[in-house]
Amino acid sequence: MTRKIAAAAVLCLMVGVAFTRVGAQSAGRAPASGPTFSKDVAPIFYRHCTNCHRPGEVAPMSLLTFQDARPWAKSIATRVSKGTMPPWHADPAHGEFLNDRRLSETDKNTIVAWANADAPEGSPTDLPPMPTYSSEWLMGQPDAVFSMQEDYPIPAAGTVAYQYFLVPTNLTEDKWIQAMEVRAGDPAILHHVIVYARGPQPAPPPPTPAPGQPRPAPLFQFAEGTTSIPAGQTGGPPLPPEQRKPLGPNDRPAPRPMGPPVGGFAPGQFTRVYQEGTALKLVAGSTLIFQMHYTPNGKATTDRTRIALRFAPRKPQTEVRIASLVNGGLHIPPGAADHRVDAEMTIGQDVTMWSMLPHTHVRGKRWEYQVTYPDGRTETVLSVPNYDFNWQTDYVFKQPLKFPKGTKVHATAWYDNSTANKANPDPAQDVWWGDQTWEEMMYTGLTFSIDATPATPTAGQEK
Repeated sequence: MTRKIAAAAVLCLMVGVAFTRVGAQSAGRAPASGPTFSKDVAPIFYRHCTNCHRPGEVAPMSLLTFQDARPWAKSIATRVSKGTMPPWHADPAHGEFLNDRRLSETDKNTIVAWANADAPEGSPTDLPPMPTYSSEWLMGQPDAVFSMQEDYPIPAAGTVAYQYFLVPTNLTEDKWIQAMEVRAGDPAILHHVIVYARGPQPAPPPPTPAPGQPRPAPLFQFAEGTTSIPAGQTGGPPLPPEQRKPLGPNDRPAPRPMGPPVGGFAPGQFTRVYQEGTALKLVAGSTLIFQMHYTPNGKATTDRTRIALRFAPRKPQTEVRIASLVNGGLHIPPGAADHRVDAEMTIGQDVTMWSMLPHTHVRGKRWEYQVTYPDGRTETVLSVPNYDFNWQTDYVFKQPLKFPKGTKVHATAWYDNSTANKANPDPAQDVWWGDQTWEEMMYTGLTFSIDATPATPTAGQEK
């Protein structure tokens, strides 16, 4: 069962929701009143689809030409009308997002009408110029590409613990990451990647307050009941020595320290581009640490994953950072069809929240984020009523959210551990936090920045 889940996850990770091919039919010319590929459908595909649906990319087929798209017309219309393509899972009643992939109703209706009219080509003279892609990278041409230093062997079967690979950057000056993208050497066996950046010097300890002065509040204060990650799992404390498994010749254990995360790759989340004027700092001399989760699929192979970075031309106005909100103490009973798990934190400084990325494994079914402001107002800032493990989206707020000091962020995830969940590895089992896909997580990645403290007025200045 584990191998089947891993294979299904990788398939959806790399190709999205696969279309069902229909038999190719002869290309007729449409009546003048109906939509045609050349005039009406191709512009939609070029704007929304062909970045992935082109030769050599992650989608299962190309949509660049009429000959490419015509055999799939009915299936495309079905997926588009259901809203499963392009994939988007946030509730439009709560928030607006820069990376909203949904088609407009006009575009949906155009595609459906074209397919229902036997998908005519129309006049080739109506076809707009085909888009060009100057780089193998979805984000565009990178400034630097960093690769694992070995072809790491993946066995045909079994469980592979998280592996860690050190990649020197050899940067001689600080850089500011404007965009990043991770590409697998063998996407068929890669579940996720998190890339950390360890600086050449350890991070300095927080300053000690002067005698008699209170210690400053932590940036994030986690609520009682929001439990840390268990020992022995990634992000948690180490197991006692007597409980640790001996390392094998192909084990690449986690180094200490790790440093802050700077990017990653998860099912459906390939790239991250930060807004103009914001970027993530990469310190000179940093070593990148690739955390790799591999899922054997029945065939022995190797992997050498890369990360591409595009740098901002200068130091940005705003430095973005990455944090997380988790509940590592989750426990989902056998057969539970709608089990709730909560996590909460209080923010200790004024911050701006740029995005939220909810993450569970295959039992996760929906998410909701509620924010309570210091004045008592409560707002739902993100709702994902149909969470899909195969399309894990970093929801980037169209208008970044201002969270004053004292704001509470409450995350709730629901899980389906019943037989009705077709992706469930074993509904008869208790489920706990764990690294592997058949275990579970309750994790939210947060992209934020710390707001500048207003300057204290001096004599003669107006407040």
